Amino acid sequence: MAALAKGGRTNFMGFLLRLAARLPFLFIAGRLYGADQLGRFASALIVIEICGQLATLGLKRGLARELNNDDRDETHVVADGLLLSLITSAVFAGILFVFPDPMFPNGRNSDWDLWLPLGIVMLGLTEVMLAALAYRYNIAATVRSRAIVEPWSISIMAGVFFYIPATQDGGLALAYLFSVIAAMLTALVPLVRSYGLPHGWTPRIVPLAKIARDNFPLALADAIEWGTRRLDIAILALFVSPATVGIYYIAQQVASLPQKLKTSFEPILGPVIVRKLKDKDYAAIARQVCQAGFWIIAAQAGIGLALGIPGEAVMGLVGPQFVYGTGALAFLLAAEVVAATAVVSEAALIYLARLKNLAVSFATLAVQGALTIGIIVLMQRAGLGELFQAAGAAIGLMLALGFASVVKSRMLARILDRRINNFRWPLVWAVGPAVVVGYAFTFGPEWAELAIGVPAILVTYGYIIWKRGFGPEDRVLFQKAGATVPLSPENEAR
Repeated sequence: MAALAKGGRTNFMGFLLRLAARLPFLFIAGRLYGADQLGRFASALIVIEICGQLATLGLKRGLARELNNDDRDETHVVADGLLLSLITSAVFAGILFVFPDPMFPNGRNSDWDLWLPLGIVMLGLTEVMLAALAYRYNIAATVRSRAIVEPWSISIMAGVFFYIPATQDGGLALAYLFSVIAAMLTALVPLVRSYGLPHGWTPRIVPLAKIARDNFPLALADAIEWGTRRLDIAILALFVSPATVGIYYIAQQVASLPQKLKTSFEPILGPVIVRKLKDKDYAAIARQVCQAGFWIIAAQAGIGLALGIPGEAVMGLVGPQFVYGTGALAFLLAAEVVAATAVVSEAALIYLARLKNLAVSFATLAVQGALTIGIIVLMQRAGLGELFQAAGAAIGLMLALGFASVVKSRMLARILDRRINNFRWPLVWAVGPAVVVGYAFTFGPEWAELAIGVPAILVTYGYIIWKRGFGPEDRVLFQKAGATVPLSPENEAR
């Protein structure tokens, strides 16, 4: 639990840094490039990032098991993983270089966009490197790479490339490539320092193929989990204009900020669970899943309220036309809170019941696709505009993630023979007053709504959840490493 809390603390600081860096990118992208270019960029990014997820071949979470079970030198295992990811990502990139049309359903912004497949290689290698570092509880590397270098690089370079005439139309694509290359190099340095160079390592084809085969369900689960956050954009792009897709993309980027909170625990939760599995300590696994799940939900709910109640003001920062995406933003923020239980349950299921977990993930994707298309078609027949249809896509995502949370938590509870419940009533007690405080500020000017209202929401919510919702074992999250906290039977049951 102490390791879990320490990793969460470190990565939570990364979340705050990512928040500070992501907002300038949204402002620059919305004000300088506009909704049309953002919509085309978002559509291309779907293909790039889904290939990047598949290129890891499940090693993002499966590498911990490989390192824990393999008797070989850890450096050689990591080298095998990197080679495997490099080969797979290079194949994906090569296919998209030859057949780029799937990236551009609504056309491309410039010829610079054709270089986007290079990002697949960088994404795959970075994920494997960070997974190897997380196995040794080095979460600071993830913070530097994902929360500092990557978001600040794309924010700064999006502005730089816009003011260079030769790269203005392709500024978003070039800024993205610059950011993923910088993030990969930032992960490489601590990897070499931690593991060293793979002296005496020679690639072995059979073990590589075995790793790929064993981790294929994990690769699909990762891709599907990521795909649920992009399927809505892919479907929406078939029904609405690029400008509406761009508005929805900004709403999704704002909503993804609380989503990043789950990554505060994901890198460390996997290695902790793997070690408990070796001891068959199912009670500890259930306790860790429930603990991390509550931490994530509590934090996501607070951030979601702070971004959602003043939603019009938040979206208006990006540009006047983006205010119309406020409805979609509200449902996307709710979807992230709903998804937390599925996320932490899956962290254990990928080791305990990977094929069943994969089946539920496929079912979730199918449910989301059917709901999203159905809601959009119904709205079209009712004569509702494109922005209502965008909100419909967010509703479909929220309902699908709710389905996944219910099914996966119950599945894990049966396997562990322990109750899995991340909800606590103090969450409701904290949300109520925060909503009242936030709503009061919506009657004032936008600057006060953002500068005073947002902190007021967070302070109100945080004070109540701290006093009424956090027990001693919850507060270990905020204590220095080495502090010990007894686990009370009452809170264990809760």
